[in-house]
Amino acid sequence: MSAEAADPGAPLRRRSRPRIDLRRLGRVALRGPVSRDRLPDAISHVAEAHRAHHPDADLTILRRAYVLAESSHRGQMRKSGEPYITHPLAVTLILAELGAETTTLTASLLHDTVEDTEVTLDQVKEQFGDEVCYLVDGVTKLEKVDYGAAAEPETFRKMLVATGNDVRVMSIKLADRLHNMRTLGVMRPEKQARIAKVTRDVLIPLAERLGVQALKTELEDLVFAILHPEEYEETRALIAAATGPDDPLETIADNVTHTLRDAGISAEVLIRPRHFVSVHRVRRKRGELRGTDFGRLLVLVGEDADCYAVLGELHTCFTPVISEFKDFIAAPKFNLYQSLHTAVVGPEGAVAEVLIRTHRMHKVAEAGVVALGNPYAQDPAAPPQTEPSDERADPTRPGWLSRLLDWQESATDPDTFWTTLRDDLAQDREITVFRTDGGTLGLPAGASCVDAAYAQYGDLAHTAIGARVNGRLATLSTVLCDGDTVQPLLAQDTASGPSPDWLDHARTPAARIAITGWFSDHPDEAKPDPETADATGPGTRGEPAAATEREAPARSRSGPRPTGVVVDDPNAQVRLAGCCTPVPPDELTGFVVRGGAVTVHRRECPAVAAMQEIGRAPVAARWEDGEGRESDAGCRVTLVAESFGRPRLLADLTEAIATADAAIVSATVEPPSEQRVRHTYTLRLPDAAGLPGLMRAMRDVAGVYDVSRAQHPAPTG
Repeated sequence: MSAEAADPGAPLRRRSRPRIDLRRLGRVALRGPVSRDRLPDAISHVAEAHRAHHPDADLTILRRAYVLAESSHRGQMRKSGEPYITHPLAVTLILAELGAETTTLTASLLHDTVEDTEVTLDQVKEQFGDEVCYLVDGVTKLEKVDYGAAAEPETFRKMLVATGNDVRVMSIKLADRLHNMRTLGVMRPEKQARIAKVTRDVLIPLAERLGVQALKTELEDLVFAILHPEEYEETRALIAAATGPDDPLETIADNVTHTLRDAGISAEVLIRPRHFVSVHRVRRKRGELRGTDFGRLLVLVGEDADCYAVLGELHTCFTPVISEFKDFIAAPKFNLYQSLHTAVVGPEGAVAEVLIRTHRMHKVAEAGVVALGNPYAQDPAAPPQTEPSDERADPTRPGWLSRLLDWQESATDPDTFWTTLRDDLAQDREITVFRTDGGTLGLPAGASCVDAAYAQYGDLAHTAIGARVNGRLATLSTVLCDGDTVQPLLAQDTASGPSPDWLDHARTPAARIAITGWFSDHPDEAKPDPETADATGPGTRGEPAAATEREAPARSRSGPRPTGVVVDDPNAQVRLAGCCTPVPPDELTGFVVRGGAVTVHRRECPAVAAMQEIGRAPVAARWEDGEGRESDAGCRVTLVAESFGRPRLLADLTEAIATADAAIVSATVEPPSEQRVRHTYTLRLPDAAGLPGLMRAMRDVAGVYDVSRAQHPAPTG
């Protein structure tokens, strides 16, 4: 294994620039400004890295920014004992090596001057212009004196709003955090842990969404070392042990190189070592690591078409692992990432993962939005604008950022904002669904029709009664898939409101905040009492009866009762509770609710204990004739399947359900957690006698380790 694997920040098998000696730069910085005809020695490394990406860049503004930063920070020291100027220098060097343009580097040199020195924003604006001033202001922290404990969340709110207008703000913040994490060892352990957790929960997901993988991977490793030191050391030892002359990836790389050369395809084949966290994840997934698990092959070509030519040769000359193939060129990720992913079997059965991309794609994959340069610069070839616009067209503002900026306006409380921000950033994939008017909605993976309704209609979605997904009626709890067409359906009655159960299906902060806000304005509806919850079941408010029926009227002695339940009052209307979906031969208990109806629960349902705690008297209930006889409509039941994540799991589960002659009324798949997936299905069976067989069939699906009847939380009120 290559020695580069021991250093997760190492570049791809090429000679790297000597590591920067920050102490030496600090001593140079203390000498003060130099003559106007040359750059100070302290930023010569920045200039070299910048010119490598931008040969024609004018470095004059960098010299002026350094002079101001050095003179402003003179006498200030970092906790490590180094002159403070070494920090903005290091941050600027990180961005220069990623290919940031001159304006970003200028603002980076000055990013702490307004926060930590006597320099004002007006001075920055006067000397360096509006753009540099905006970037510096965007990364300047709010004072704890003014905001107290809310200073950190409100600083991030300010930074995110600024990022909505200029993504270069977040680029500077990410580089700033990376250098701070590199030098975090001088802090107290508890402060290291606090900063590492914020980095893990907020900064790393933002780096992922902006596509800046070079920063994200190093931040992940630094956080890993602080929060999980034992696992980090184990991983370090594994990587060190794998480093040696007999690297199986070397053999496969040589074979790939010869194969592509013989096919006349010009390509560069590199071994890309995995960083520490990546190795740790592979180890948790596979258990024992193989020699090829410590890195991947990277094939770089000149044109998009060459990527597919390389793929064809690899799949022809090697045995491909088809399940590992992914095409992120035809369907790029939401963070600008493009590449072909595959895996091939090499000599002696060694499996190597392969990434195929152009040099341009690789630059964007590493640097993300930083690689775009200045996304707001006017293209000389573009026709001039005839009408001034207050908004700049920003190609780097994807759906997730627009959603974040929308919902943060409603989260006026700092704690709500901070908690919601972390939850939102925890959604690591995004899907695109289509509206019937031709527009699109960007939503997090796992989003439901509830999220689509609020994304399209805002507060008008309070009156939603259902949806059409791909032309078919669906419940609001229906989970959407990438490429679905969705049409939320709204009620004519504008006074109606959401159901509390919509919160169980909402994945977007905008939907959750809107629903919570409605219940805050309607406190009588915010916590429905148990009898209301029992009478309606979850998720029924405002949903079409044909699509979302959660309970069925039972048979009374004086009239038809399709579910075959008998209670003491022969004239009472009887409903099956939606919270526990009882089916024969479940033991039953009923309670009288508003209007004199009786809602029937399974005896072990949590709602039963809740009703008894508030003094409700139970009503005796049993299946008719003691036989659990079912009607032609069958029975409804909610099942929860716990499983390990794998490809085609959902398809295999639904096939098992269909084979048992059960109809899926609704289904929810929660986002994976630690390689485990939770599926919730509401099913209609022709006969309750088939339930045990259905549950056995679902348990027999590979990867499923448990199937159980749903137990919803007991209502409170």
